[in-house]
Amino acid sequence: RTTPSMVGVTETEERFVGLQAKRQAIINADSTVYGVKRLMGRKFRHKEVTDLIDQLPFKIVENVNGDAWVSIHGKNYSPQEVSAQILRKMKATAEDYFGEEIVEAVITVPAYFDDAQRQATKDAGTIAGLTVRRILNEPTAAALAYGFQNRNDATVAVFDLGGGTFDISVLQLHGGVFEVLATSGDNALGGDDFDRSILNHLIGQFKEETGVDVSGDKMALQRLREAAESAKCELST
Repeated sequence: RTTPSMVGVTETEERFVGLQAKRQAIINADSTVYGVKRLMGRKFRHKEVTDLIDQLPFKIVENVNGDAWVSIHGKNYSPQEVSAQILRKMKATAEDYFGEEIVEAVITVPAYFDDAQRQATKDAGTIAGLTVRRILNEPTAAALAYGFQNRNDATVAVFDLGGGTFDISVLQLHGGVFEVLATSGDNALGGDDFDRSILNHLIGQFKEETGVDVSGDKMALQRLREAAESAKCELST
């Protein structure tokens, strides 16, 4: 089971995280935040952020220090605060499973994340009430999860296709220690982008057949976005 990295906020400031946030997104599209990882440690005027502004249903604003924040019902939140909501949910899930309080964590990030993005991720963990022991590269975490550290010295290529990114890292394993030799990827080629491509195709086809352009209707767009994601998952399976 997975938890969608989504946070929804109602007008009464009630918050929904994960699957609950995803379910209420249709009626609350502009107040449901997803893909916040792309905003972590980023300035508002960074090209990655300016490219996102027109694509996302929620509002991205510039904070006084130039950072990219999100605005929900007129209140501004840092990406760290939004991310902390998701981490709190994961913390609670882990606590339910283990039956004890979880206070420490290792958090994974894309290998290409710079210092500012890593620090922002660490800050999110702290806000969530966790002592972040280490920030670990996702490809290294994947290699560890698959038990590669138990093998003889090897060179391993790890592909990582996520919700927002597509990365490849080449790892060298020597004496049980991983070294990242090279990493590359596309920060705008993940599941969200596939969904958007299918969504745009559907909008175009609907307009061609009916003459109606639904791109300005937030509720219709959210319904289409869910249908696009559902179709993608079924076709993939």
